[in-house]
Amino acid sequence: MTSPHLADPSAPSDPGGATVVAGLSTLDRFLAVWILLAMAAGLGLGRLVPGMDDVLAKVEIGGLSLPIALGLLVMMYPVLAKVRYDKLDAVTGDRKLMVSSLVINWLVGPAVMFALAWIFLPDLPEYRTGLIIVGLARCIAMVIIWNDLACGDREAAAVLVALNSVFQVLAFGLLGWFYLDLLPGRLGLGEGEQLDVSAWKIAANVVVFLGVPLLAGFLTRRIGERKLGRERYESNFLPRIGPWALYGLLFTIVILFALQGETITSQPGDVARIALPLLAYFAVMWFGTFALGKAIGLAYDRTATLAFTAAGNNFELAIAVAIATFGVTSGQALSGVVGPLIEVPVLVGLVYVSLAWRKRFANR
Repeated sequence: MTSPHLADPSAPSDPGGATVVAGLSTLDRFLAVWILLAMAAGLGLGRLVPGMDDVLAKVEIGGLSLPIALGLLVMMYPVLAKVRYDKLDAVTGDRKLMVSSLVINWLVGPAVMFALAWIFLPDLPEYRTGLIIVGLARCIAMVIIWNDLACGDREAAAVLVALNSVFQVLAFGLLGWFYLDLLPGRLGLGEGEQLDVSAWKIAANVVVFLGVPLLAGFLTRRIGERKLGRERYESNFLPRIGPWALYGLLFTIVILFALQGETITSQPGDVARIALPLLAYFAVMWFGTFALGKAIGLAYDRTATLAFTAAGNNFELAIAVAIATFGVTSGQALSGVVGPLIEVPVLVGLVYVSLAWRKRFANR
């Protein structure tokens, strides 16, 4: 029920993307429609079912939403089971890719979001702070599936996501202090903000949303190849678990928007204000990084991976930090919630843009 690329790692590559589009199942061909319906269903549930958001919010451990965690784990596991872990050395040896990813994610990305937040929301400090937090939370989960849908390099995605995770634990708190406290004061922009978040909480987020599915995918690949052989593992087993990545994605979207349905639908004007800098951010980060990848000579698959890992954000961490620091009804929390509301449809659209540009790389 998935596209050839998602289901079969050995499927022949079509530089122009025609084979991918022509071979899509109903689920994949109308993926954007299903995602929009999932968003609408989540918003409807949160708005129309009394107490739905409260019930879902209580199903958590240590500040981590169990329904969202379940959806993300189901979403990531099939993709990570497809990764050829024996090829990771070729990725880590690509210095252009590794250095570019670190610079874009931890120097450029937070700075771009800081600038856009102040340009678009100079009069709304709570929303501005929330957006800056979103910019600090680099993507470690959903980017896996955007990359796979865009026919990016699975092995490169696994390495870059793991690299971002390590830096997230080490750098999130420091960058939060820099962009929310030190820099605004030095630039004369007013008093700074303090983030109440520990490295342990960030580490727990990384372990749950990356460590668990990564370990499961690695063990599945090792044990599966040992028992079935690589050919049978990739031709028989992977197509069976492939559709669950998209099922997990749709489930996650429904739960995420059900949790915040009433908040989003009751403040449409504020949501629109927050959406503008987010749209600018995704455009700048994705198109700028894609152009960089092409300029430094990366192949299409690694360029796509670099672009999606640069543009995506860890919305779960951003929302958790905003709620823990400023409260569930705060403007900072609303900014975190609006993040995936804009990110999901935008990055789905960029998947199609990315696939359309494959031919340019093949013909250069």
